[in-house]
Amino acid sequence: MWGISNIFTIFAADFNRKWCMSTFIGNIEGRLDEKGRIFVPAVYRKILAEDESKRIVMRRDTDNECLMFYPESVWNEKVEQLRQTLDEWDPEDQLILMQFMADAEYLEMDGQGRILLQKKNLETIGAQQDVLFVGMLNRFALWAPEKFAEKRLSQTELAARLRAKMKKKEDK
Repeated sequence: MWGISNIFTIFAADFNRKWCMSTFIGNIEGRLDEKGRIFVPAVYRKILAEDESKRIVMRRDTDNECLMFYPESVWNEKVEQLRQTLDEWDPEDQLILMQFMADAEYLEMDGQGRILLQKKNLETIGAQQDVLFVGMLNRFALWAPEKFAEKRLSQTELAARLRAKMKKKEDK
C-alpha cells in the first residue's frame, strides 16, 4: 500500500538526486597514457560517486571538438528529453536519434579511477597526450588544451555575453 510516507520518501530521494548533486566546475589538466587511459580527476570522481550508477556516458559533442561525459542518470534524463521531442515515425527524427545515440558509449572506471578512450574519439578532438577536463555543471567535457584555448572567449566578450543572457532571463 502506498502511504504518504512512502510517496514522500520517493519524492525526497528523487529531489536529492536531481537537485543536490554536486556540480562539475573548473578546468583540470590530465595526461593520457599510451593505451588511451586517463585518470578522471579525483574531485570529479567524488561527484560521479554520488550518482547511483557506476557508469559514465561519453559522446562526441555536436558543436565543439570535445568529448562530453555524463553521469548515467543525467544522460538518461537528456535522452528522455530528446525522445519526447522526436516523432518515432518521422524518418528525419529517426536519423537524428540514431546518429545522436551512435556517437555515445558507456564507460566504466577501473579500480584506479581511469577510463579507457577509443583512439577514434581522441583523434576526433585532436588530443595527443595532454588533455583538459572542463566542468559544465551536471557533466564535464574533455578537450585538447589548444582547441579549448582557441574557443575561449576574451574576458570582455564573456562578460558581455553573460550580461546579455542574464538580462534576457530577467526580462522573461
